Amino acid sequence: MRKSITILLLLLNVSVQLTTAQNKASIDWTKIDSLLEKVRVDYQVAGFSVAVVHKDSLLYSKGYGYRNYEQKLPATPQTLYAIGSSTKAFTAGLIGKLFGDSLSLDDKITQHLPALRFQDGRESQVTVRDLMAHRTGLSRYDFSWYLFNTDSRDSLIARVQHMKPSSDLRASWLYNNFMYLAQGMIAEKLTGKSWEDNIRTHFMNPLGMKQSNLTIADMLQNKDASLGYMVDGEKNIQYIPYYHIRGMGPAGSINSSVAEMANWVKAWLNNGKFKGQQVLPANYVQEALSSQMVIASALPSVKQPDVHLKNYGLGWMIGSYRGHYQVEHGGNIDGFSASVAFFPTDSLGIVVLTNQNGSEVPGVVRNVLSDELLGLSFVNWNTRGVEKDSVETAVKPATEDLRQVKGTKPSHLLADYVGQYHHSAYGQFEIRLENDTLKTHLATKNLCLEHYHYDTFVLRELGTDKEKEKDDEGQKITFHTSFDGDIKSAELELPESFEFARQAPAKKVSTKDLSAYVGRYSVGNMKIKITVSNDIVYMDVPGQKNYETIAQGDHYFKIKDLTGFAIRFEIDETTEKATKINLIQPNGTFSAARIND
Repeated sequence: MRKSITILLLLLNVSVQLTTAQNKASIDWTKIDSLLEKVRVDYQVAGFSVAVVHKDSLLYSKGYGYRNYEQKLPATPQTLYAIGSSTKAFTAGLIGKLFGDSLSLDDKITQHLPALRFQDGRESQVTVRDLMAHRTGLSRYDFSWYLFNTDSRDSLIARVQHMKPSSDLRASWLYNNFMYLAQGMIAEKLTGKSWEDNIRTHFMNPLGMKQSNLTIADMLQNKDASLGYMVDGEKNIQYIPYYHIRGMGPAGSINSSVAEMANWVKAWLNNGKFKGQQVLPANYVQEALSSQMVIASALPSVKQPDVHLKNYGLGWMIGSYRGHYQVEHGGNIDGFSASVAFFPTDSLGIVVLTNQNGSEVPGVVRNVLSDELLGLSFVNWNTRGVEKDSVETAVKPATEDLRQVKGTKPSHLLADYVGQYHHSAYGQFEIRLENDTLKTHLATKNLCLEHYHYDTFVLRELGTDKEKEKDDEGQKITFHTSFDGDIKSAELELPESFEFARQAPAKKVSTKDLSAYVGRYSVGNMKIKITVSNDIVYMDVPGQKNYETIAQGDHYFKIKDLTGFAIRFEIDETTEKATKINLIQPNGTFSAARIND
C-alpha cells in the first residue's frame, strides 16, 4: 500500500516531456493543478473535469469540485456531463462516414431529405455540405425547439419551411441547430436505423465509450452522472434540472466524460484512427478540419493580435490560438458547458466539461492548459475572466422599470385569454385559467402570467422567490385583439417576432341545440349544409370545403383555421329550430335562411 502511494505521488509531480512543432516544454502538472483549482474557486463552479491528449496517449485527466454539489460527490475523469453542441462533430462525422466515396457532400439535400423545405424554395440549391458548415442563410430559431420541443423529428423539420431566411445561400455564416437535425435524419434514411443507434455503432462502440449515452433517461441511470448547476445573482450555486433535448438530439444530446471524449479526440489527432481501426475516413478528417465557411472577416486587433482566422469546418470551429492552428467546438445546455479542442499540427488535444450553466470556465481552462502545454508565455486568463464578470456584475439596471405603464388593466376578463396558441415555425402552447391565475408551460418550466401593463404579461416560474423576481425582468407575452373584439393572438418576446394564433377552447353544446342547427340554408344561389359529427358542428360550402367550427356559446361558432370568420344561428322559440345563419366575415355579415325540405 505504501509503495502504491509513493508511485502515485511520483506520477502527480512528474514533469512530462511534450514535443511540439516549436519547442520542447517541461510540464509541471502540480502547477497546472493549482491553477485549475483556483479557476474552480474564482468562478464558483460546482465541478469540472479535464483531459489532455498527446498523439494517441492520455497525458492527464482529473476532476475538480463536485458532480453532486449537495451531496459533495466528487467530479472525476469518469463523471458524465451533457456536452451540448460538441455533439455536432459526431453528427457531421457520421455523415462523412456514411457518405464515404460513393456519395458526395455536395449532393443537393432534395436527394437525401425531401422533407427539408425552405420558405423561399432554396432547398433545390442547398447541399449537404451547406448544412454541415452553417451556410444555408437561415438563422437560429432556437426557441422553436427549446420552448416547443417534441420527440417527432418529422414535426421539427417541417417547421423550417415557415422560417424566414436571414441571408442568401452561402452569403454569411449563420449557426443553425435544425441543420444538424437534418443531418441526423439523413443518416437515419441512409441506414434505416435511428441516429442514436448509428452514433453507438460507428463511434461509441469502436472508441470504447461504454458509459457515454444519448438521452437523459440513460444519464439518470448512471451513478457517475453529474447534476447541472448555475450561479445566481448572489453568487450562490443553484441546481438546474436536466433539459430533455428529445427530437433535436443530433444537434446536441450526447452525455460523456473527459476520459471517453479523450478517445474521440485521439481519433481526430491520428487521421481518423483509434487503436489501429479507421473510425473516421482519413479524407473526411482533412475536409472537416479545413475551413468551409468564413465566420467573421477581420484583421488581428490590438486586443487579439494573434487571432488570424475565425472559420468553420464540418462540425468544428477553425481558428488560431497564439500562433497555433486550433480546432474546437463548445457546447451549452441547461446546467452544463463544454469545450472539445485540439491542435492538429501540435498533436495536442484538450477536453473540458463542466456542470456550470453558460460558463466561461471551459474556455479559461483550455487556454490555461494550452499555454502550459505549448510552452507559451503566461497569460492570466483566470483574472481576465473574473474581472470581466465583476464589471458586468457592477453594471446593474435601474431598480425601477421605466418602460412599464403603471395603473393599467387587461382589456379582457382573464378567461378570454385561455386557449391554444399556435405558430407553424414554433409549435403550440396552451394558456389556462386556474384559481384566477393564467398559467402555461414552456420548455421545462411551469409558468404563471403576471400582469405588466395593458395586454402584456410577464412569464414567472411558479414557486419563484419574490425577492429574486425583482432582479429578473422575465420574458414578456403580449396579446392582440381582433376586429370582433376577441383575443386573436399572442406575441412572445423572442429574437424573431411572431404572433401565435389563438384557438379558443370549445364550449359544450347541448344535444337539443345541435339538433336545432342541422339542415340546409340558402344565401343567394348558394346552398349551405350544416351537419353534426361527434358533437362538432360542420358547415359544408359548395366548391370549398366542409368547415369545422368551434363552439363559443350563445349559438355562436368560430370557423376553425379561418381567422375572422364565424357563424351565429338564430333559433325560433316555437319550433326550437334554427331559422337562419348569420355568416360573419371580414367584409361583412350575410344571412342564410333555412330551406324547409
